[in-house]
Amino acid sequence: MPLDNQKKVLVERTESILYYAESDLSKDHGAGWIGGNAPQFFDDQDDLIHEGNQKYLFYLSLVHPFKPESMISIFIPEDYEEYLKNNMYPNCSIKVIEHPISTESIKEVFTNPGLKKHTISDGTLSNDQKSMDQSFLIKVGGNPRLIQNEDYYFTNLMEDSFSFLFQVDEDGYPETLVQHDYNYPFGFGSLYIFAMIRATEIKHSVAGFWQFS
Repeated sequence: MPLDNQKKVLVERTESILYYAESDLSKDHGAGWIGGNAPQFFDDQDDLIHEGNQKYLFYLSLVHPFKPESMISIFIPEDYEEYLKNNMYPNCSIKVIEHPISTESIKEVFTNPGLKKHTISDGTLSNDQKSMDQSFLIKVGGNPRLIQNEDYYFTNLMEDSFSFLFQVDEDGYPETLVQHDYNYPFGFGSLYIFAMIRATEIKHSVAGFWQFS
């Protein structure tokens, strides 16, 4: 993504980048994938993801929009109650890990049985105000589209110098994504990812909070 676009998306926040879930797996991975197996990078790294008796499931991997050599992968606790009660930074149970580009593993160590693998489309630049009225799977930059617009979600994040990076919105799920007899991981809600954003670098991506309707 050109530097001037990065400025519009993450500094001026007049533009955002939108991604969609596609069921056509005959394409390459596009900008990543949701559902399916975790990246091969996490093979034999159970200790990095699982915590004691708390098992984690793979959610999605997205090629970093401003670091094409990196990906951001998200894992959610297997126990819904765990991340329901720990839903806000600095105690958010959702794991966000930046790592080198990696293909999908053949191992099903972290695979979520409730999600059917879909490709994430390449990102398209959109006017941020217009994006508020569109359906999307992922929205990078601009301003977050919130379900509950409450200041307390942002208090600790702002104190620690985190800014909004992207959100994953379940309103953008295709009907084929969630397997029959399984629930939406975020209760038909949205997950908000934050990072420390500087003029020349973006680092320390974290799960800020998640909300549901």
